[in-house]
Amino acid sequence: MTEPATEWVPGAAWLFCPADRPDRYGKALSAADVVIVDLEDAVAPAAKGAGREALRQLAADGSLDVDRTIVRLNSADTPDHPLDAALTSELGIRRVMLAKTEAAAEVTALPHDVIALLETPAGIERAGEIAAADNTVGVMWGADDLVAGLGGTSSRYPDGRYRDVARYARSRALVAAKAAGRFALDAVHMDIADVAGLAAACEDAAAVGFDGGVAIHPSQVAVIRAAYAPDPDRVDWARRLLAHVGDDRSVTTFEGRMVDGPIYKQAERVLRLARATGEQ
Repeated sequence: MTEPATEWVPGAAWLFCPADRPDRYGKALSAADVVIVDLEDAVAPAAKGAGREALRQLAADGSLDVDRTIVRLNSADTPDHPLDAALTSELGIRRVMLAKTEAAAEVTALPHDVIALLETPAGIERAGEIAAADNTVGVMWGADDLVAGLGGTSSRYPDGRYRDVARYARSRALVAAKAAGRFALDAVHMDIADVAGLAAACEDAAAVGFDGGVAIHPSQVAVIRAAYAPDPDRVDWARRLLAHVGDDRSVTTFEGRMVDGPIYKQAERVLRLARATGEQ
């Protein structure tokens, strides 16, 4: 497995904040583990410049927490992209999210650690090479832009379930991220009122290996964090197991059950999620 480009281990609950609404930034930071200051879809085309100026002001007045803030840049094929990238370089932003990432070269052209957002047919098709780029640290995927790019009209069935092509893209992004040793973020849940659907999606995401979820509204943050937090009994089991085996990770028995390599990895995963959600 390729080592991540940084040792940064973010929390599990992220939140988008429009760049042109700096009044929301402090509240977002108090709620979420990571705030994504968004220069892309959350900002109207006519307000892009105002969004950049608001970000500059947050940095100037000392309000910007660079350890817990990501800036989402407009995609590499847009006229706003070089302006976004120039600003984040000027401000010394450590980490950015690149909207609609379609090639590894778009990532390596940036002087930042990058979360690659895979939300186009080309991005999903090239997921492996994008995830493996030297300065990629994480991968996120998106359904609605992807389906629009395919010429479709809906990423979900009427009952809320993802259609097969979205499920494929989700799996492809996750596998690419983990094959390259990067963290993986699940897509946003657009139906803010659907708390049960969000919780179920996050519980499934945590179970299959995603490391966090991204909220579009502050009310979703606690739901995401709770879904990723492992059960306290599971955390206790993981601690006891790893203390029992120590550095010897050969096949053995623990509390009447056979344990081996995959079980040790599961225990380590439980403890990582516990740390990411404040349960340890």
